[in-house]
Amino acid sequence: MTRESAAVGPLCADPLHRFSVPLSATRRGARLARLLAAERLREWGAESDAALLVVGELAANAVLHGRVPGRSFRLTLAVTGSGMLRVEVTDTRGDRPPVRGRLAAEVPGESGYGLVLVEELADRWGVRHGPVPCKTVWAELDPAPGGGP
Repeated sequence: MTRESAAVGPLCADPLHRFSVPLSATRRGARLARLLAAERLREWGAESDAALLVVGELAANAVLHGRVPGRSFRLTLAVTGSGMLRVEVTDTRGDRPPVRGRLAAEVPGESGYGLVLVEELADRWGVRHGPVPCKTVWAELDPAPGGGP
């Protein structure tokens, strides 16, 4: 598994399936992100526990660390023809990049383990900065052998 911080291109240009929705930067919005992702991925035949955990962690991070009062975050999902799932969560706190998973795991506390989980579950993940003031944390999950992501 790799992790990248360089700007990786936006969502694949012509995905087989694509879903994008703004959500309130609240605990309810994070919970709704996971529920909507579960419904959409089930419709696409691409549901997996790993994908739902990644969505949940990225949405929770947007609410906890990327929240600006009165601003929402955006969840975007895309599945390519090869079955690769890309999850993107965009928030309006570009000035607060996420702490890399292994470093976060070394810092004791109640939080900081979400990206460790994303790093373990995703095949690739990273951060794309911009447009100001936004940042997008993304993760890609390759399809499991003989199935969806």
